[in-house]
Amino acid sequence: AEELIRQGLRLVSGGTDNHMLLVDLTSLGITGKDAEVLLDEAGIACNKNLIPFDPRPPRVTSGIRLGTPAMTTRGCGPEEMRHIARLIVRVLRAGREEAVIRQAREEALALCRAFPVPR
Repeated sequence: AEELIRQGLRLVSGGTDNHMLLVDLTSLGITGKDAEVLLDEAGIACNKNLIPFDPRPPRVTSGIRLGTPAMTTRGCGPEEMRHIARLIVRVLRAGREEAVIRQAREEALALCRAFPVPR
């Protein structure tokens, strides 16, 4: 959460008290629907989500919801979470730039290889 804020994104709650984050994307000029697609292409799971007083319809949204359990279960710590936050911001700011999405996907896959799902 801290890294997303440091990178200039607004979290609806101003931070997080649990494993979920709701990110307001209005400052980036991207919809939650588009962000969900771009991040999926980069290998990062999220869900489009309405933010309070969202002017956009539920199928589009102005926010995304992120969760940390998939990575904490793998053993990722604070530094890896900061890396993931930077990947998210890089992809969202780049929009449809294929080279940025491809690089982010490679980095996300490298993290998954370094921190496999426990058996």
